[in-house]
Amino acid sequence: MQRPTEPVRSSDVKRPSYGAILLGLIPFAGMCFSVSAWDRVYPMILGMPFNFFWLLLWNVLTPLCMWAAYRVEALRSSEAPQRRQNENSSR
Repeated sequence: MQRPTEPVRSSDVKRPSYGAILLGLIPFAGMCFSVSAWDRVYPMILGMPFNFFWLLLWNVLTPLCMWAAYRVEALRSSEAPQRRQNENSSR
């Protein structure tokens, strides 16, 4: 039988940094708000219409942006204990 997990308290959940949020919004903006820039069939790139190529390109770039956002948050969370320790030692 599986034990029920503890509920997540709001004090356990950290807000993401603005850098991570911006990195997450880049693919969204690249796919949604740039339609007027790429809404055309010609030129053809790699045998695909430009609009299809643009969307496929963002499908490749999105994981890179998410990885960068993850790294920003990972560095931030690894620096937090060091900052707390420095603050406590300076008192």
